[in-house]
Amino acid sequence: MDRGGGLRRELGLAEVTLTGVGIILGAGIYALLGEAAGLAGNAVWAAFGLSAVMASCTGLSYAELASMFPKASAEYAYVSQGFGGRAGFVIGWLILLSGVLSAATVALGFGGYFGEATPLPVIPVAMLLIAGLSLLSIRGIRETAFSAIAMTMVEIGGIVAIVLIGLPHLGEVDYLEAPLGLPGVFQGAALVFFAYMGFEEMVKLAEETKNPEKTIPKAVVIALAIVVVLYMLVTLSAVSVMGWEGLAGSQAPFAEIAGAALGAQAFTVLTVVALFATANTTLLLIVAASRLAYGMAAAGSLPSPLGTVHPRFGTPWVAVAGVGAVAALSTLAGEIAFVANLTNLALFLTFVLINATVIVLRIRMPETARPFRVPLALGPVPVIPVLGVLFSLFLLAQLEARVYLLGLLLVGTGVALSYRWQATG
Repeated sequence: MDRGGGLRRELGLAEVTLTGVGIILGAGIYALLGEAAGLAGNAVWAAFGLSAVMASCTGLSYAELASMFPKASAEYAYVSQGFGGRAGFVIGWLILLSGVLSAATVALGFGGYFGEATPLPVIPVAMLLIAGLSLLSIRGIRETAFSAIAMTMVEIGGIVAIVLIGLPHLGEVDYLEAPLGLPGVFQGAALVFFAYMGFEEMVKLAEETKNPEKTIPKAVVIALAIVVVLYMLVTLSAVSVMGWEGLAGSQAPFAEIAGAALGAQAFTVLTVVALFATANTTLLLIVAASRLAYGMAAAGSLPSPLGTVHPRFGTPWVAVAGVGAVAALSTLAGEIAFVANLTNLALFLTFVLINATVIVLRIRMPETARPFRVPLALGPVPVIPVLGVLFSLFLLAQLEARVYLLGLLLVGTGVALSYRWQATG
């Protein structure tokens, strides 16, 4: 049950859309482009395009469900409607865990970038970042959104700069050259799918958004469209300047492109942009994870103090503090590369169930109002969510065996906890 009143509805279409663009862009494109080029060659743009199709299928499913059930608890609420409260709890648990660990991982990335310019150690910097961003998140959703939008504009500026640098070089390489052939493009697509993740966090702002039934679906679709265009343009520009061979060997391809074209100062500027990108992603992950914890607590499926709303700021301050504390402690693990794959496992399992929920509810609840409806259906069965299930299973198959083992442990923990906290089955 909520304590201190409900969350404040202060976000409009522009704020939610730009917040979504910020979390989708995140730090992924800055880090993944080089490795993806090594797999897909100059056809890396095709890998990003294929990933865009896969991500959009699930994004549209999220949009339909968000229009039906505009709740901060998001996946928990959706899957509970389709498959019952216990399944909803387990999915909510996995998403909450992945959000907290992702925030820790990205904060460590910030600490790494920061450490290149200062003598400060990575972990304390990451902890301080999480603490500061948690305080900002408690202060108010409007202040948080404006800060995120400002950092998003910096991120977009960095990408646009690379596009402009590449314009004079367009046409200088063979854009179909793929050293590993079509399998390499598919492998690259599976890798860069991670750069599209973030649309699933947008729906958790539903209870702080004006007219969420219509605003959230529109924002998801627009944000995905903006990111797809930016990714396609920047990948074409990057290979035009350096070719896939140059990109494949680079740990910081954007900074190197800028440095090669404009000098050392441009390299520094792109490093600063990467700091903004990692800080922005950390902030938005804290916001999304805390809203999920709040929504589940308000539904009676997590300890009730997590459902407390600050009487002055109108934010779920206990949930924010809890998420921030666990994320800060998680940074003590130092390098958490393995955590990234655990996060992906949780998300892919969730995407399977989210798409399946759309299909089940179309059959079970055909008369329920859907302000946004995924297009294209064969009878009562929507085609795009079916593709979303298949794509998600394909991505699940790319993970390592040890990830599955630890993932089973986490799922089992969620099932055990559901018997303690799941209020309604």
